Amino acid sequence: MAEGGAPAPAVPAGLSEVLVVYVPPDGAVPFSLSLPLTPGMTVEGAVRASGVLLRWPALQSIDVEYGVWGRKRAPEALVAPGERIEIYRPLSADPNDTRLRRAALREKKRKSKPR
Repeated sequence: MAEGGAPAPAVPAGLSEVLVVYVPPDGAVPFSLSLPLTPGMTVEGAVRASGVLLRWPALQSIDVEYGVWGRKRAPEALVAPGERIEIYRPLSADPNDTRLRRAALREKKRKSKPR
């Protein structure tokens, strides 16, 4: 679908494709869809055309970021043939805080073991 929920315009055969991927937080099956690349397609346009925002409407109400092959990309950036567009949602926990808590727990267990 194109932006605004309208059907995507017909694309002539032979145009390259892009891949849109998203891994939902609830353990659902990851989303992956290959789309025909249209002239002037942006990262955000490809995400909207993929239908991922219809399947997970909550993505529209949080601050998502986009990337291409693991590197952040602006929503208005143009897409090149063969690119993998990734949707990043905010982290639920700070990775540094999580690592420190695990290290403290390991240290506590180590000290409580009898020698």
